[in-house]
Amino acid sequence: MRSSVAIVRCDDYDESRVLNAVRRALDLVGGIAGFVRPGELILVKPNLLAGDPPEHATTTHPAVFAAVVQLLVEAGARVEYGDSPGTGNPATAARKAGITAAAERFGAHPGRFDEQVELQLPAGNSIGAAGVPVAQAVLAADGIVSVPKLKTHVLMRLTGAVKNQLGCVYGFHKARMHLIAPHANRFGEILVDINSALKPRLYVMDAVVGMEGNGPRGGSPRKVGVVLVSADPVALDATASRLIALDPLHVPTNVVGHERGHGTYLQTEIDLLGDPLDEVVCSDFDVIRSPARQPLLTHLIFMKNLLEPRPVIDSDLCKLCGLCVDACPVPSKAVQFAGDDHSSPPVFDYNPCIRCFCCQEMCPHEAIRVRTPLLGRLPIISRIVRGGR
Repeated sequence: MRSSVAIVRCDDYDESRVLNAVRRALDLVGGIAGFVRPGELILVKPNLLAGDPPEHATTTHPAVFAAVVQLLVEAGARVEYGDSPGTGNPATAARKAGITAAAERFGAHPGRFDEQVELQLPAGNSIGAAGVPVAQAVLAADGIVSVPKLKTHVLMRLTGAVKNQLGCVYGFHKARMHLIAPHANRFGEILVDINSALKPRLYVMDAVVGMEGNGPRGGSPRKVGVVLVSADPVALDATASRLIALDPLHVPTNVVGHERGHGTYLQTEIDLLGDPLDEVVCSDFDVIRSPARQPLLTHLIFMKNLLEPRPVIDSDLCKLCGLCVDACPVPSKAVQFAGDDHSSPPVFDYNPCIRCFCCQEMCPHEAIRVRTPLLGRLPIISRIVRGGR
């Protein structure tokens, strides 16, 4: 079975241009009426990693979100929205990111992300449980439309359509996912399991301005100039990978999703519609281009600390906010303040550190970077650690 991905140019966030771009992209994949029926309750799921203003490129831009909501309302749907941010409460994050104001213009209401219900998972899932707690609004809706943001991600290389549904998992349970699966390949399996259980009907990616470098929060905004739309999250993420000249095989969710029959990353099985991909490729996009795979030596702590990438705090940029400490999912905390007065930056203990990079992901000051020790940067050592490739 073939998949379609629409690529439509959109040079900026002018609301009329964004609406026209999203409408055209949807028309290319069959039109909004093919994904929603009048009277249905649809949950629009943006990326609200944190309550950052739109110009930071941390979150789905409100203009793209508003276009999706408007078209759903025009199709007769009742619309709710929401996400579970990595820090803070959902209402505050949505307000600061401009999502609340955009929603109110079209009568969309916030979904219940302050209560949890159990999402049933298929037998043999990667989490090893019958279900996972998700926000009440997720299962109350008749369907989900996912509106991810194109951003880099240190662990997964790219955060896009598949990973966006991790925000449906309730509160601190997202951290538990990292403890269950601290390495990229296994974490990719969990992300695919959650996404396939939720089954969003449609994915609209905001790639007008993406985030490159130290993403998904501490990177730099980068104009890409397109909107991507597909009903296949794997095909969309694979196309987004090619858009930034990243090998789709280096993104674990692409590989796992394809292997489990939830989509395709193969270029020969994807029909690209709209504007030509080769005319919008950002070949110099700042993204980690090495494969994201489980290391071979993580059971040996001393070897892990000599060879494996690890988070490092820049003391000149650190504002002593402590969000890295709060974000660490390890019960004993792999990063902590040395004293009670919090007068100096937190300190890492790399022995319990699982290299999930949640600390780097949540730092609002670009103060945490991922560095590989000198020995681990040697080509022959790197090939051995990363699986012989």
